[in-house]
Amino acid sequence: MTSTVAKLICGVDEAGRGPLAGPVVAAAVILDPERPIAGLKDSKKLTPANRIRLAAEIRAKALAWAVASASTEEIARLNILHATLLAMRRAVEALQPAAEEAWIDGNRCPTLSIPSRAIVKGDALEPAISAASILAKTDRDMEMARLALVHPEYGFDRHSGYPTPDHLNALERYGPSPVHRLTFGPVRKSLEAMQLNESSKD
Repeated sequence: MTSTVAKLICGVDEAGRGPLAGPVVAAAVILDPERPIAGLKDSKKLTPANRIRLAAEIRAKALAWAVASASTEEIARLNILHATLLAMRRAVEALQPAAEEAWIDGNRCPTLSIPSRAIVKGDALEPAISAASILAKTDRDMEMARLALVHPEYGFDRHSGYPTPDHLNALERYGPSPVHRLTFGPVRKSLEAMQLNESSKD
């Protein structure tokens, strides 16, 4: 009688496609069926406190996990979709042990050396993708809180770079920072307004 060994499947998700500043972050997670984690769901449906608690549990109990990112420069060069796929590929390739298959949240898969499958709303359907969404979100939130210390005038710790009225007002007042995404409409508009203002002074 032969025993079957479960395939190592990783869930993959990202955080930060929509913000006007900061990196896009992706995570990949291989859950351990022997160490189940209760309460996994789409990170957007969890309170910040629950996300942080679950992120610590995922790191402690998963067979493997990895977090990776693509920078604002890479987002400008590649566009946000391809930068997101790059961050996902980096996360999957960093897993130890390596995954044998990847389940990706959404409708596009990064180019990988292993089979992959796109699952729309996967962060609500597959626990491994939920776990990846939690790690990506908590890691990115921590990075934006760090950037808030470097660029306090924008309030990154409050909105994580998303285009809230507070953020848009700061962008209009101060112009873009080095971590803003210059190819995104509101940021480009702010930069053009500043350049126009400067040229009018000449």
